[in-house]
Amino acid sequence: MIKNKKTLVLGATTKPERYAFKAINMLVDKGHSVLALGQNAGEVAGIKIQTKAFPLKNIDTVTLYLNPTRQRDYYNYIVETKPKRVIFNPGTENPEFYQLLKLNDIKVEVACTLVLLSTNQY
Repeated sequence: MIKNKKTLVLGATTKPERYAFKAINMLVDKGHSVLALGQNAGEVAGIKIQTKAFPLKNIDTVTLYLNPTRQRDYYNYIVETKPKRVIFNPGTENPEFYQLLKLNDIKVEVACTLVLLSTNQY
């Protein structure tokens, strides 16, 4: 496995009980570059959470922690970023978005980032 997959956590939060928070910590612990975008500014594991979409380059993975309705605002942003894959964590499943991503040659993975990281399948 290649380490350091530059990852955007979309739906990032400073709330320790949330999976997005846990994912940022685990990604950092495992040596990946992490960018975070969320509703509220803050910092997790030394990563600043941005509140507005910002230009992205060379993103390997976008991991989603937004429900399908909230994802719509980011469809174009994610497609234009051209990540290699988008991980739909439990609760974020969105067949409409899968189609759009596949049309743009972006891999769709319906999985749990935390599980992938803990089983070295990330």
